[in-house]
Amino acid sequence: MFEKKETRPEPAKQRLTSLAELGEFGLIERLTREVKRFHPETLKGVGDDAAVIDMGEKVLLVSTDLLIEGIHFDLTYMPLMHLGYKAVVVNVSDIAAMNGIPAQVTVSIALSSRFSAEAIDEIYAGIRLACDKYKVDLVGGDTSTSTTGLMLSLTILGTVNKGDEVYRSGAQEGDLLCVTGDLGSAYMGLLLLEREKSVFKANPAMQPELSGFDYQIGRQLRPEARTDIRNMMVGTGLKPTAMIDISDGLSSDLLHICKQSNLGCNLFEAKIPIDEQTRELALEFNIIPVVAALSGGEDYELLFTISQKDYDKVKDISGISIIGHMTAASQGKNMITPDGHVVPLTAQGWDGMKPER
Repeated sequence: MFEKKETRPEPAKQRLTSLAELGEFGLIERLTREVKRFHPETLKGVGDDAAVIDMGEKVLLVSTDLLIEGIHFDLTYMPLMHLGYKAVVVNVSDIAAMNGIPAQVTVSIALSSRFSAEAIDEIYAGIRLACDKYKVDLVGGDTSTSTTGLMLSLTILGTVNKGDEVYRSGAQEGDLLCVTGDLGSAYMGLLLLEREKSVFKANPAMQPELSGFDYQIGRQLRPEARTDIRNMMVGTGLKPTAMIDISDGLSSDLLHICKQSNLGCNLFEAKIPIDEQTRELALEFNIIPVVAALSGGEDYELLFTISQKDYDKVKDISGISIIGHMTAASQGKNMITPDGHVVPLTAQGWDGMKPER
């Protein structure tokens, strides 16, 4: 006789979390929530535009950015020299957002066999051009082969006197919310380039229609970091209470300040600076202009907060707009429309882990 064996229930399958569900910043939180610090010199680790390391009278600022072909850039319309230039600029912008001075950069590059040595020369010509402009020393890096395309990874170092660094977490209730330049132009430049790419794929004989949109195209292909703002502020005795660069879109980056400072905000739609041609172009694409400003990203302007007592120091500085104020966290994160409606802010900007918008 055979004994009847007891059947055991199969273990429940563990539900796996997709990266799209987490999003980029959810993934960062997941990966770093149990990270420990072992050195007292590490004043700030993950969670800001740069890490902050105590060096005595100064602090060292460290930031890294990764640029991957097909994700962060498209070589159909991105010239290689512009790519090298932009790769440096996005890192310099992180140092500017900490109120620091960029100093050194390392560049690592992975490339497939489809790239010639002359093509890499073009990339590095752009890198050197940006280094010359922002007075940054190229001090090292690494090279590797790639099975598919091109990847750039840059790490930048900067410095600032201890106590002069600015974090995302320093905003106070009642602080004024300010932004440099105008917003949304880089996104509209991207849409123009993508439109002409589609036309070219359908008919390679067609010539791109980009004339008259130099500003928008330039904001996308060759942005500039706002290192000039620090000098303006020093000249007026102004120091922001919190700051971030606008890389993911105004709404997403403002919400970072709110989260790190444990505050809410009132952002006034009518105060958001948008270039007039960019506004018209957005309407041509059937996009509400303020949506391009809130969610477009890659503007690399600076978003910062200041104490209300510093209003007189900033109100007459050309190129800086006061667009709102910080509130208690209990009041929420809101945009106020011109007719007085309150719209909750949501993070709709760039997220590298989520499907394309």
